[in-house]
Amino acid sequence: MIRHSVHLRFRADVTEAEKMSLYDALAGLSGHIDGIVDFQHRKNVSVETPLVRGFLDMFWFDFRDTSVRDTYLVDPEHQAIGARIVAALEGGPEGVFVCDVEL
Repeated sequence: MIRHSVHLRFRADVTEAEKMSLYDALAGLSGHIDGIVDFQHRKNVSVETPLVRGFLDMFWFDFRDTSVRDTYLVDPEHQAIGARIVAALEGGPEGVFVCDVEL
């Protein structure tokens, strides 16, 4: 299984409702791409503020295997949601950090 974790630094003007709309759109991919095992989103509650560097939001997908992850990456619906997310981030692509690990 692959966990695809994405850490986000949203612009200050992005509301919680806008974030939830993006997370809801991402959650909808579970019914669209076979092999998505789970989707979660959370707030970063770390007290190590200098190390957090403003990455206060995160989400992750658990994929059955790398082939599902690879399907997700090129999926047009995912790419459209990703573009909306990047547009809402501080610094655009500089406001995202992605990490994939095997579980």
